[in-house]
Amino acid sequence: MDGWRGLLSSFAAVCIAGGIFLIFFIAGGMGGGDVKLIAALASIVGLGYTGYLLVFTALAGGVMGVGLALLHGQLRQTFFNMSALASHHRHQGLSPHPDLNIKNIHTLRLPYGVAIAIGSLLTLYLHTTQGGL
Repeated sequence: MDGWRGLLSSFAAVCIAGGIFLIFFIAGGMGGGDVKLIAALASIVGLGYTGYLLVFTALAGGVMGVGLALLHGQLRQTFFNMSALASHHRHQGLSPHPDLNIKNIHTLRLPYGVAIAIGSLLTLYLHTTQGGL
């Protein structure tokens, strides 16, 4: 809708949001569908709102993650696992942790598409209340 400037804005947004989520995918913490979803949504909102999309999505995912850990009585274990992941990635780079990765069926699973949807809705709300759309 905004010509070449809009195309470049969308492309930059895809590179930023998709690149950030791609890092988590490579590290074994996220599925490829989540990477594609955030990239597609970033292309729609453009560069000006990609930061909001990422922050709102991260906040929603954090709240959902804490809620899921509390629901399953694994909050302490979750914080221990986060420490183990940080240590692993500090020493091993982006290679997936041998046990704490998306392929391990025994770890807690968070449907991150829901967090992305919440982040998208909050970004849309922000955009419309600021006179956009």
